[in-house]
Amino acid sequence: MNFKFSEEQNMLKDSVARYVQDDYDFETRRKNAASADGFSREQWQTFAELGWLSIPFSEAQGGFEGGATDVMAVMEELGKGLVVEPFVATVLLFGGLLSKSGNAALQEAYIPSIIDGSLQGAFAYLERQSRFELADVKTSARREGGNFILNGEKTVVFNGAVADKIVVSVRTSGGQSDETGISLLLVDAKAAGLSSTSYRLMDGQLVANLTFDNVTVAADQLLGDLDEGFTLMKSVIADVTIAICAEGLGIMQKLNAITIEYTKTRKQFGVAISSFQVLQHRMVDMFMAAEQTKSLLYRAVCSAEDQSDELEKNVIALKVMVGRVGKLIGGEAIQLHGGMGMTDELDVGHYAKRLMMINTSFGDADYQQQKFTALVAGAA
Repeated sequence: MNFKFSEEQNMLKDSVARYVQDDYDFETRRKNAASADGFSREQWQTFAELGWLSIPFSEAQGGFEGGATDVMAVMEELGKGLVVEPFVATVLLFGGLLSKSGNAALQEAYIPSIIDGSLQGAFAYLERQSRFELADVKTSARREGGNFILNGEKTVVFNGAVADKIVVSVRTSGGQSDETGISLLLVDAKAAGLSSTSYRLMDGQLVANLTFDNVTVAADQLLGDLDEGFTLMKSVIADVTIAICAEGLGIMQKLNAITIEYTKTRKQFGVAISSFQVLQHRMVDMFMAAEQTKSLLYRAVCSAEDQSDELEKNVIALKVMVGRVGKLIGGEAIQLHGGMGMTDELDVGHYAKRLMMINTSFGDADYQQQKFTALVAGAA
């Protein structure tokens, strides 16, 4: 596949790469992740000043009007730096839902604040029983005059602990697992009846469980059409899945690079372990796995840019590949670093943990393999 970045995309990619190299070392990342917010607000403002937060939004909304390729370029470099700032949660998930919602009033009210870095957002869609099924929604919203009254619970809300505004998927009609009958409402994080419990995932990311107890939301806070939120959710999550797979590729490339460098300096029996043929074979396997992932990523990005009929199949295949290859590369990197690879002080294990979390986000490799099989069988 002949895939080339434009001059502007190369400049964007280089901008993120230089920032990560010069201003975002591993110790900075550790400090940011351990902070009360789970990220650095100062560095988030720097992201805004550099224009990164504007990338997926249209020019009419004050954005860069970047597509899937632009987002991929950014996410790959953010992955190499293991950046914890909530680009995915606020810009791609929350911002993506607003951008595609068709609600001009909400777009005008909040997208500029995302772009200038003053607004943090989140998307609450997971529930305890739903696993990876987007349509499994028990959290309800009943109409009462000009408002909706929300009741229920959402789990593992990315950036939910610090978000100012939260998009919530709710059941407004139909059965618990029906794709129709789901609506998306914009809720203020300080709304009466909304409580939050925050905790950290294995990769250090700060998330929250949210409980809604008769939370009142005005009807004009509806994103998209009533009962038709599933289509909007599915579209945005497809975009975000490609983005986190690009992040995963960046992590794989970084793990490969630091593992090769380590084997050149680590000596055993008086020689560098990189001279051992069996270890060379393992590192070649790691390299080839990352290259296969890159090919599938480019295929999915091209499908997204062209809005191809193959988009869903390509995104699912990519997610399967990232889940399986991430496990291979993460595990090999840890093993080739020996016992040191397991320590919290070394960055290798942190990269491997992030790959595991990328695998579980929006459906792990096993779940996506089942979807892929069903999709192909249905098309036959």
